Amino acid sequence: MQSASMELSGSTQSRTATTQAELDKYLAILSENATPFARLAAREKAALLRACVPRLLAVAREWVTAACQAKGLRMDTPQAAEEWLGGPYVTMRCLRKLIMGLDQIQTVGKPTLPSGAIRLARDGRTEVQVLPGEAYDHAISAGFTCRLRMQAGWDDRKVREQQASFYSKRDPLGGVSLILGAGNVASIPPTDALYKMFHEGMLCIVKLNPVNEYLGPFYEQAFQPLIERGYLRFVYGGAEVGSYLSYHPQIADVHITGSDRTHDMIVWGPPGEERARRQAQNDPLLKKNITSELGCVTPVMVVPGSYSAGELRMLAENLATQVVNNGSFNCNAAKILVVSESWPQRQELLTTLQEILQELPTRRAYYPGAQDRFAKLTAGKTVTRLGRAGDGELPWTLIRDVNPKNAEEPLFSTEPFCSIISEVALPEKDAAEFVQAAARFANDRLWGTLSCSMYMSAVTEKQPDVAAAVEKACDQLRYGVVAINHWPAVAYGAMTPPWGGHPSATLLDIQSGLGYVHNTFMFEGIEKAILRGPLTPSPKPPWFVTHKRSHEVAERMVRFEAEPSWLKIPGIAFHALAGS
Repeated sequence: MQSASMELSGSTQSRTATTQAELDKYLAILSENATPFARLAAREKAALLRACVPRLLAVAREWVTAACQAKGLRMDTPQAAEEWLGGPYVTMRCLRKLIMGLDQIQTVGKPTLPSGAIRLARDGRTEVQVLPGEAYDHAISAGFTCRLRMQAGWDDRKVREQQASFYSKRDPLGGVSLILGAGNVASIPPTDALYKMFHEGMLCIVKLNPVNEYLGPFYEQAFQPLIERGYLRFVYGGAEVGSYLSYHPQIADVHITGSDRTHDMIVWGPPGEERARRQAQNDPLLKKNITSELGCVTPVMVVPGSYSAGELRMLAENLATQVVNNGSFNCNAAKILVVSESWPQRQELLTTLQEILQELPTRRAYYPGAQDRFAKLTAGKTVTRLGRAGDGELPWTLIRDVNPKNAEEPLFSTEPFCSIISEVALPEKDAAEFVQAAARFANDRLWGTLSCSMYMSAVTEKQPDVAAAVEKACDQLRYGVVAINHWPAVAYGAMTPPWGGHPSATLLDIQSGLGYVHNTFMFEGIEKAILRGPLTPSPKPPWFVTHKRSHEVAERMVRFEAEPSWLKIPGIAFHALAGS
């Protein structure tokens, strides 16, 4: 299933494009250093990352201030929390987890797993718990867990043998990887590069998206220890710079976070007869390995059952967070709300969600094409617009009663990448039957394989037939992350799980992309990650848009990751509780 193509509006021209002469110079330096870097001892690589930690901390507040200014957010309000969390926090956590892993590789050969982390599922497949992954995680994760479901044929012995496989190679040659950075979330370009460098032994040239190239100076300051050694370089420019680098002979492979249309343009060439011929003959224009993360029409499945008032309220706040965060310019933003048409609390949930959205400030539609996509996807629909949108903003928008049987529905094939959430009602009344029907709908109707989520009340979750149906659905859902009771972005931010599309994608039908990043335990053979959390966590997580002191919590979390200490946890907990 290919996504529908929609034209972009707005400028994506870089203000500071790097010249070809400079690109060639940087590539020559990176190529010269590729093999020496690949052969560095793990302790030396850990030392390089340790040197980045204080530099990242030093620029964190300026970084967040710049991002808030670019997106029209107030630095002194909870709105700023998403920039703290989606930028310096996630990046700092990635550094800390990689340093831990490299230290353990140096001493015992592989990143260390918690006791009992590897187990067999009921069907005999191997699963590995990666969250919580250490003592600090137990204190901070507040009941969240994440297990990896490995591909068929990967037993516990193979899982351990292949873990951190790069570090068992003799005399690796290395190479240079091109990272085509995302323009929406600030942590994506640096953490993508860190994955390539410290999992695969590649050096990186990171081409920033013009939308957020203003972050470049902060990246360069934070990662100066890698840049000055000739191991990393950030460059600027639009599509012409990306194209030049993609086919450059000194680039060994490419990683892109962005659009499937951009991916196909690079891999197969421009639309037309030549592309069709190449695809028919499976003869890609780009004769290099390419990995990618390309978005998703993200489903949120709400299992019918009896929800308490507190559960329903928390569920609505959770959904609102997934719509509002980053103005809904997230590849894992909630896009299709799947419910049972006869569920008695259906209207109550929608009413509560609308009441929350109505009171939340609308956001600047900063990402190119948002206005066009909004206009095209709402045309002819009965929509509810919420909030008071000013110039350059879009309202939070609910589209109800979308026909689940309409295979031609654009909302099923086009990621809105703007402030739209749509509702689909399935006929199944029974909770266990609904779970299976919702999984089939997500797999068969919706474009994308990145992430999905499923919610259920505590009472419903305890029913044996529902629990069995949920486990079966977790196995069947073709998504890289399946989240139970929470936003899949929690797995993105945790860093220990992998982040990427389901491995069923192909170059000819790329969906949400191939390969993954993060994965700080350095596993291979992963099919998906399954995240679980309590429906009503306490304290309220700081990423909720209804948290009143989330920006204070988020800044403390950055400082904790930079220098973890049990003495810092009470302060984080106090501010988290105070804002709940």
